[in-house]
Amino acid sequence: MLTSSIRRVAIIGAGMAGASCAQALAQAGLAVQVFDKARGPGGRLATRRMAWMDGAGQPTETPLDHGTPGLTVQGDAFDAFIGHGQRAGWLAQWHPVLAEGSGPALQDAVFHVPVPDNPEVCRQLLSGVSTTWSCAIDQLRWTPAGWQLEAAGEAQGAPVDAVLLALPPAQAAPLLAPHRNDWARHAALAPMQPCWTLMGVAADQGAPDWTLSRPAAGPLAWVMRNDARPGRQRVPGQAHWVAHARASWSRQHLEQSPEWVQQQLQAAIAELFGHAVAWQHATVHRWRYATPQPRLTAPGESFWWDGALGLGVCGDFLGGAGVEGAWLSAQSLVAAVRGRAFGAAQAA
Repeated sequence: MLTSSIRRVAIIGAGMAGASCAQALAQAGLAVQVFDKARGPGGRLATRRMAWMDGAGQPTETPLDHGTPGLTVQGDAFDAFIGHGQRAGWLAQWHPVLAEGSGPALQDAVFHVPVPDNPEVCRQLLSGVSTTWSCAIDQLRWTPAGWQLEAAGEAQGAPVDAVLLALPPAQAAPLLAPHRNDWARHAALAPMQPCWTLMGVAADQGAPDWTLSRPAAGPLAWVMRNDARPGRQRVPGQAHWVAHARASWSRQHLEQSPEWVQQQLQAAIAELFGHAVAWQHATVHRWRYATPQPRLTAPGESFWWDGALGLGVCGDFLGGAGVEGAWLSAQSLVAAVRGRAFGAAQAA
């Protein structure tokens, strides 16, 4: 399966890890094609455009950021990336007003929020990159011309020299199994924690003064006022809320009906607010693969790369929890791919 050099790369997954890989490899001069089963980029950097009927019977659409609450920074490399996004105008700092009891760790926290919505980060990274949406790749097949990606038995795109998977481990495992069964076993043993998320529009009257809460107990992990985030529209008389349930609660109730989950989370929000909430519309979303549990891989193993096969894997389950972990994993994998691509070319 050894290819002499890497010039054509397919990336499966268009969240932060996949989009970061795509941008870096395209800028290096490689031909990059991105595939994602969703209708657009972002992955867990997601925004739902909730369609509903208002009190006057008029159709209304409300964007709610039901994915990652915000980007936080630990290292210098990611800080430089955040700084670039701020200067370009697609990232903005958010200093939320914290609810009492949200914990000392959040007191000085600075969140960096994509503008105008969460997927904008990945849109920017994928600018100029060839993308295919609503395409769930379910097989990787090696041919004399290179890797052929397939979905529902049909070939997708031209053969490529390398394939990079930027997917939750449970989704990556079946694609890896025929080619690197050891990776597939590791991926299958790297469970992601689920998260039930409620998003909704309520009457603004009686809304609390705070814009972010991290409850110390109960089913709720995060509650944020979405229309208080930078670049979000505020509508008179409305308060836009997004609430993420704790991983343990979400796991316990993973297979409950959405109606039951919505009722429970709305009751928890009423308890948090200290009064009944006049919801105008609400819905829930189940993230099966929201955040990684502690890594099972060896320390420092922030990506997987088999240069002989032209096969790689990156993501936060390898690079560490959070958007920064996904980004760092992608940067490490890109360095390995570029070393193979341009090392082979120089040797020739």
